[in-house]
Amino acid sequence: MIGKHFFAEMKRRSVYKVAVTYTVVAWLLIQIATQVFPFLQIPDWAIRLIIMLLALGFPIALVIAWAFELTPEGLKRTETADSLPARKRDHAWIYIVVIGVALSLGLFFLGRYSGTRQSSSASGAPDKSIAVLPFESLSEDKTNAYFASGIQDEILTRLAKIGDLKVISRTSTEQYQSKPGKVSAIARELGVAHILEGSVQKAGEMVRVNVQLIKAEGDTHLWADTFDRKLTDIFAVETEVAQRIAASLEAQLTGVERRQIAAVPTKNPQAYDAYLRGLELIKRQPFEDVRKGRDFLRQAVALDPSYAQAWAQIAIAESQLYYGVEHTETCKARAREAAETAVRLQPELSEARAALGVYYYLCLEDYDRALVELQEALKDSPNESTLLFYIGLVKRRQGRLDESIEWLRKAAISDPRNQDIWVNLGRSYRGKRDFPAAREMFDRAFVLSPEEAEFMRDKAETYYAEGNLEAAEKVVRDPKVAGKNGTLGEVVSLLTFRRQFEEALATASQGIAGAGERTPFAIAEDKIWLGSLHYFAGHQAEARSIVAQAQRELLTLEAAGDTNPRVADAILIAAAALGDEAAVEKRAAALLAVTGHDAWRLPESKEVVAIAYAILGDADHAIPLIENCLGAVYRRSLTPALLRIDPVWDPIRNDPRFQKLAQGRR
Repeated sequence: MIGKHFFAEMKRRSVYKVAVTYTVVAWLLIQIATQVFPFLQIPDWAIRLIIMLLALGFPIALVIAWAFELTPEGLKRTETADSLPARKRDHAWIYIVVIGVALSLGLFFLGRYSGTRQSSSASGAPDKSIAVLPFESLSEDKTNAYFASGIQDEILTRLAKIGDLKVISRTSTEQYQSKPGKVSAIARELGVAHILEGSVQKAGEMVRVNVQLIKAEGDTHLWADTFDRKLTDIFAVETEVAQRIAASLEAQLTGVERRQIAAVPTKNPQAYDAYLRGLELIKRQPFEDVRKGRDFLRQAVALDPSYAQAWAQIAIAESQLYYGVEHTETCKARAREAAETAVRLQPELSEARAALGVYYYLCLEDYDRALVELQEALKDSPNESTLLFYIGLVKRRQGRLDESIEWLRKAAISDPRNQDIWVNLGRSYRGKRDFPAAREMFDRAFVLSPEEAEFMRDKAETYYAEGNLEAAEKVVRDPKVAGKNGTLGEVVSLLTFRRQFEEALATASQGIAGAGERTPFAIAEDKIWLGSLHYFAGHQAEARSIVAQAQRELLTLEAAGDTNPRVADAILIAAAALGDEAAVEKRAAALLAVTGHDAWRLPESKEVVAIAYAILGDADHAIPLIENCLGAVYRRSLTPALLRIDPVWDPIRNDPRFQKLAQGRR
């Protein structure tokens, strides 16, 4: 009864009218502030002030509405107003509500429309987009160049955590100078509206960082600043720069993003210095640099065992070494320890989740778990192109090739000048047998890195897959790539497919002799290659001798713990070349079992097994596998044209079943 009486009294005193009207007017004012103020470049604090004043004013308005009543004679106390003669009910408040709602909706949709219309600059790049160019090192000690590079990296890492921004990866900006001539041209190449450039000077424990933000359209300098700090305060500089960029580009930050970009990963300046040295090295291609970088990172965690970022980068470096050159249980164990340590120290750190994802991908080949960890990391670093790239690669391993291509293309938007992304797109299209699209991707990669002749090798192979030897020859004989290491194999392939075996053997022998230092596996693999060419040329004794020697070397690697499937491939082919049918059967089953979880690799294993059986002349085992490969997608997926031109299939070529498959399209 008391509650019912209270609400009746509220209605009699018109408090509910004031509450509804106040709410609508407040909503209208907030809409005006949030939709119009940014357009007029009024700072964000003004919006917050309005919201605070409206919140404070609400209870005051209710108290006044309880105590007073608006009458034709003016504002009267409620008790006095009740004694006045009855009057026609005032409906003005209803009109206020209706008009306020209409204006609010109008401003809301106007804001949405304006936001859409103004989301891109005149060049077509999103307004909230930025590229951070390499920072110039002004230190007298030239060995401190790594420090400037590291500061750029750390600012990029913070910006990558802001979901409302488009941030270009360092891989795409590192080729530019720290003080470029035409900012607008670079911005167009990278697809951004803003450029950040800067310089770093380190002297002892003091650091000076100069930065300036430039709007590419019109080459307008939005702001510039100089920060003089002790090395222990450098994280505050990186945070402030990221926050000012976000404010200048009107990017909305969530509470989580604010905490992430303000994080202090270590309080030990020596550990941070070692971390930056390691970070600079592990981003390079040669594995020897990756090893050196890993060692610096281990120095960082020795100085600060709680340095989660450094542990994460150690895990990534160890995983890459395991996948590339150190395929041993010891290396894999080091990668696991580092990844798990990073996650234990900071479970929410995106770099830690990314490291765990890379470990599951490269070391354990657990693609489902890798995808979970990488996607978890992406939530907190939505602009990190490396995560987009790895997710694309993982989905390819899962057999989701179209999704993989979509993710790789997303990575290319954030990192448009990263040749690794384009070449992997090319290999994906090659796997689908979309040869024109594959060649377009390989061309893009080669334009970015003309020293990488391997990209033209991939392009030439697409012509072999179509049976077009003339077009392939134009690629491998092109003066821009001819004679480079990356194309040697395709030149030999061209000669082999034309059945010029003696010339192919001479070319391969010459190339191997001048190859320089190689890994034990590469040496053994080359011997298998030479042995096959001797077989094709009719040199049976030489072929058996070379292959037998390679087999001994490969078995030694296997016994030492090298579980790389490529080692297993080579051992299988060696067994077939030596006529060991029992070994072929045993190793074929083992190879298919080991790679059965990998949808991208399994068809390649089936092709290797099919080749082994073909060498033995066993068409009954080879042909079902060939048929399966012709319908599968993998890096160098088999085609009828390759069946027709490759002499490796000669021992079963006269089988009617094989001839039928070889006469298929292409």
